[in-house]
Amino acid sequence: MEGRAGNGTPGQSVRRVLAQGEGWSLSDVACTYGPRDRPFEERHSGFCIALVLAGSFQYRSAHSRETMTPGSLRLGRPGQFFECSHEHAAGDRCLSYCYTPEYFEEIVRDPGAPRRKPDFRLLRLPPLRPLSRLAARISAAAEGAAEEQWEELGVQLAVQTMNLAGPGLSPLPSVTASAEARVTRAARQIERHPEGQLRLSDLAREAGLSRYHFLRVFELVTGVSPHQYVLRARLRLAAVRLAVEPSRVLDIALDCGFGDVSNFNRAFHAEFGVAPRTYRRERTRHLAEE
Repeated sequence: MEGRAGNGTPGQSVRRVLAQGEGWSLSDVACTYGPRDRPFEERHSGFCIALVLAGSFQYRSAHSRETMTPGSLRLGRPGQFFECSHEHAAGDRCLSYCYTPEYFEEIVRDPGAPRRKPDFRLLRLPPLRPLSRLAARISAAAEGAAEEQWEELGVQLAVQTMNLAGPGLSPLPSVTASAEARVTRAARQIERHPEGQLRLSDLAREAGLSRYHFLRVFELVTGVSPHQYVLRARLRLAAVRLAVEPSRVLDIALDCGFGDVSNFNRAFHAEFGVAPRTYRRERTRHLAEE
């Protein structure tokens, strides 16, 4: 994604529709825009929930601004004007669900869904544990693991997002542009090598910040602590690999940066609610049933 920016070629955004139905669609959006490309204003026609798979970018509306990183959700509501820019590095990839207002309102009216007017007060949800398993299923399906029930996943994503980001929540305090740029570089470093030795002291030193200041700013920018961010990056990678390849659980655990399989098993179960082998069996059985 960053090669285009390096050779001076203007960036672009390529949208590939993966699935669609009455009132909803899902697109794989790959973007190569970089710091030299000027952002332009766009407008959401319906409700939008986009899972960031790779890269980072800045997402603005009239009253708020957020930095988007892998594992987070970009949120949009009907009629909302917005801009996306890449102030610190080039490129990103998202899976974007779009819903018509009528379709989204029908989900919210369902007895099992949150009883509130459909709306998003936030621009972003960070990579939170309640979203981890569903985000891993969507990510693995996009890599060709299975012919998923895309509409079913879209409904589940809409309900969980409304539960976590509906009316009543307020955006986090803002940070300086310089601190945001430093944290974004650290997040990209983690994304490139989640399996590496990523100690707080090393990340803070690379960012040119004290450990305390780095910890505080990182959580403001990404929504989670550096430890949680690294752990969830490793677990997302492991979950996708468990779904799409036959490698041993031990090998996947070690490749993804876990020191031993017992530690991996505990972390995986805490994040996804099942053991790695159970998760793999469930994904395999789901594929066979389709």
